[in-house]
Amino acid sequence: MFLQIHTLTSYHASLLNRDDVGLAKRIPFGNATRLRVSSQCLKRHWRERLHETLPLPGGLRTRHFFERVIVQRLVEQEGVPLDQAQKLTLALVALLLKSAKADKASKAEKGKKGKKAKAEAEQPEMDFGEEGESMDSTETTGLLVKQPILFGQPEADFLVALLKECAAAGQDAEKRLQERLKKDKDNFKAMLVQAGHGHLYAGLEGALFGRFVTSDILSRSDACVHVAHALTVHPLDTEVDYFTVVDDLNRDDETGAAHAGDMELGAGLFYGYVAVDVPGLLSNLSGCKREDWKAQDFQEARQVLQGLVRTIAEVTPGAKLGSTAPYARADFVLLEAGPQQPRSLANAYLQALKLRDDGMAQAGIALKHYVDAQEQMYGTTAAFRAAATTKTVELGSIPVLSLADATEQALAALFE
Repeated sequence: MFLQIHTLTSYHASLLNRDDVGLAKRIPFGNATRLRVSSQCLKRHWRERLHETLPLPGGLRTRHFFERVIVQRLVEQEGVPLDQAQKLTLALVALLLKSAKADKASKAEKGKKGKKAKAEAEQPEMDFGEEGESMDSTETTGLLVKQPILFGQPEADFLVALLKECAAAGQDAEKRLQERLKKDKDNFKAMLVQAGHGHLYAGLEGALFGRFVTSDILSRSDACVHVAHALTVHPLDTEVDYFTVVDDLNRDDETGAAHAGDMELGAGLFYGYVAVDVPGLLSNLSGCKREDWKAQDFQEARQVLQGLVRTIAEVTPGAKLGSTAPYARADFVLLEAGPQQPRSLANAYLQALKLRDDGMAQAGIALKHYVDAQEQMYGTTAAFRAAATTKTVELGSIPVLSLADATEQALAALFE
């Protein structure tokens, strides 16, 4: 069962997402190059809004988790002496970030058993990112991890409680920690639940967007929200904005600018697409098996999906906020629900649109025509479909509702 969210959002002169040299991200698609906003950028801004609107434990993606969360809480909240807190946390880092893969590579390097063994030893360790994202290394310098790691608030609470318990063992504290984690490493999620920390071990972010881990102890979380890169429905058209800065205290001696710079700006109508694996969402929220999702309480999942749809429609993925104010809401949202295989509708714009008159209405009609063509070829592609739009668009049998009503009916089709 899937919920699919299609959006059309128009942005005025802005720089929504930059590449490594400061230019607007772009990509060839169909017969033209388009402006693009990466899925990582979109998810980053959505996560921040969901933190504010949903009463569920969040997560932290940081290199400083152990020093600024674990050690600090042990000392300030639990009364563990600083030296002991640091020593125990170092032992914890070694246990958590050490994986079977790392052990295998280390042994291969020591044995020097030919080129194959050496290649395995030199293979970089994967880091803790969103599902499908690989980092360079999980190496640490003391308590500082080389790459950002996603940890959930429940994990932080549990690890602080565990280290506090081990600290009470005095000289045997590190031995106690090692025994606990080695003994229960296959049941880490169960340990958190038994300790009263729930199933959102990697926070709401991990439950929605996934977490890939190579640790033997920490648990992987499969993404149930799949996000496409947003792209313009028309060809890329940008302009370089040249700007200067005047020195307020040096106007008599200097007639020119004190500083000159430039940045690339673009305006565009973007198509965005998100697919939600609903059984996966219920599994991540409740800890149930995927096949048992229908037997769960849907209240929390409904709350999450309502917040997600609203967030996708409202939240701006914007750089250069102070100089471009790129705030916009989607003017067209199409929601689809059903057991059918998800599919993006981006191919409605494979032939880049030449916008004329009302470009938003033109893009909405193109989307509807593509849906009709898909259904002529495949039959029914969604059990439920509804749209919310600010425009007067002829959508045939697709009902046009308020965003709240369209969302409510889509959720009813999923859960009732």
